Amino acid sequence: MPTRETAPTGAPCWVDVMTSDVEGARAFYGQLFGWESEEPNEELAGYFNFTKDGVRVAGGFRTMPGAAMPDVWSVYLATDDARSTVEAVKANGGQVMSDAMDVQDLGTMAVVTDPGGAAIGMWQPGRHQGFGLIRDAGMPAWFELLTRDYEGAVAFYESTFGWKTQTMSDTSDFRYTVAVDGEEQLAGVMDASSFLPEGIPNHWSVYFAVADTDAAVARITELGGSVIDTAEDTPYGRIATAADPTGARFKLVGPNEAMPAT
Repeated sequence: MPTRETAPTGAPCWVDVMTSDVEGARAFYGQLFGWESEEPNEELAGYFNFTKDGVRVAGGFRTMPGAAMPDVWSVYLATDDARSTVEAVKANGGQVMSDAMDVQDLGTMAVVTDPGGAAIGMWQPGRHQGFGLIRDAGMPAWFELLTRDYEGAVAFYESTFGWKTQTMSDTSDFRYTVAVDGEEQLAGVMDASSFLPEGIPNHWSVYFAVADTDAAVARITELGGSVIDTAEDTPYGRIATAADPTGARFKLVGPNEAMPAT
């Protein structure tokens, strides 16, 4: 089971879901991924953690009453100094949605947008190091920015979060760059200018690993969720896009049908 004590600087280190139905989300993801969930912490505005095998894998919190925002999964990148990174965001053309703030002794967080408007969180770990399990079934597995400003986005994350990058493809049909730490791939940026529907903003997505994508898709439907993009084989696994019962979208990745599970 892949474990991680700390995330490399600039790497995705945490994900959480903002939901209008906390108890429904706790039940849905528990039944889908085998997660357990801590009781909401009222000292932290009802924030709670999902765990798997006793290790934190994701978080959740209630949508603010009256907020005109859809339920959504968010991605956080690791930083050694959240306040300095917020200043770098401003210098590199991004905007600050929620300034750096200490969360007790757990860490320091901020939420910003890149120059293309995609929201991204940051987390400077204290006692809370982020997710400790990755890439096995029921755990965060991949993190991806879909953007119409591909070159600008890559430059922003390199300058702001210290990404080292590798271009995987640079054709008119498929432009994709990954952030790397040595041999490890951390996250991806996809040029979505040719297919992102009008009205859908640039955004980050989280993929959760599953042992069987089609079985997970069927289970999502049974649990009251919905399927946005049906499962299909890709060079990177069998991928589907789904939403929980209140509409928070996420992606699934499992082995291709012709490939054995690892």
